[in-house]
Amino acid sequence: MSPDISRRPLLLRWGLPRSPRAMEYVVSFVVVGMATILVTRWFLIATGYPQLGGDGLHIAHVLWGGALLVVAMVLLLTFIGPGVRPLACVVGGIGFGLFIDEVGKFLTDDNDYFYEPAFAIMYASGVGLVVAAQLAFQRTRRHPSEDIAAAADLAVAGIAGGFTTRQRAHAEEYLADGGGSGRALGAREVARLLDVIPDDDADAPDPIRAVQHRLEDWLRRLGERRDLWRVLLVLSAAVLAGSTVMAVLDVPVAVENGVLFLVVISLGSLLAAWVLWVAALRSPNRLRGLSLVRAAIAVNLLLTQVSLFRFDPWQATTLVVAGLVVVGLAWTQDVGAAKPEGEAVGPEGEAGDRGTRDDLPR
Repeated sequence: MSPDISRRPLLLRWGLPRSPRAMEYVVSFVVVGMATILVTRWFLIATGYPQLGGDGLHIAHVLWGGALLVVAMVLLLTFIGPGVRPLACVVGGIGFGLFIDEVGKFLTDDNDYFYEPAFAIMYASGVGLVVAAQLAFQRTRRHPSEDIAAAADLAVAGIAGGFTTRQRAHAEEYLADGGGSGRALGAREVARLLDVIPDDDADAPDPIRAVQHRLEDWLRRLGERRDLWRVLLVLSAAVLAGSTVMAVLDVPVAVENGVLFLVVISLGSLLAAWVLWVAALRSPNRLRGLSLVRAAIAVNLLLTQVSLFRFDPWQATTLVVAGLVVVGLAWTQDVGAAKPEGEAVGPEGEAGDRGTRDDLPR
């Protein structure tokens, strides 16, 4: 009997399953965009703000940003399958950064590129994109059909060009997540499809995972060599202390500019972050403490820094980078602390084995 899909969420009934890499793509898009803004500003400062054009013409880099956004869209519309998405994400992220970097020109009567709130607007836009994606893609548990669809999506590329070892492993993992029992709609059919896809060493470049894997390997090796718990506490306290000093020094400027509410937001969020940090310091459980440190830095990045960017964007940028370093180091300690409890030891290999496509009935 055919399954009843009328009870599924509306997006699934419209044929819109969520990608398992959705947050990875969105975060990478925003990070590339923010990095592009910083590189652009540094380049313009170093070169004395040159202008491309002449005879009354000025080709602003917002146009190049729009062009790259169009290129990213055309790539997504031209090719099917997941292979093109990482490249489109990077190209689109660069375009987004070049585009939004000139936001001050479009919010002021005199086309002021140096409009003071511009940095805060850019940072808030990036934070808003990540938060919106988090709410849209991770608010509810993934439906099994979404994981099966993700495996089938990878098979689209495999039909044309075969599977690398990595691609096949990802496809099998998605299939196991969504159809481990073999009863889910399409699970057995997708498993048979994966079986007939030949192996091939050629793979489309994936700059996102290349950088991600290198960063994860470096952080993991760093976490394995030493206990960074005290370092984490000191670095996170330094980020919060630097943010507190900035927020206090910004009070006169905020009053002068009529934006005292931003100081209220920054000081209120800092109070919450400090409470979380003290709770982490006093926590007898390491995993709980790591979770509290991450929460404190998350509050700082998502709320405090949005306000601080309004007054001193370069110092706020330094604090954001330091906060991201803390998050990365916390991840290494989280993995290390969970390993004795979470990893299974034995011939089966990895912890939490969820099965493979071989578990599916043919």
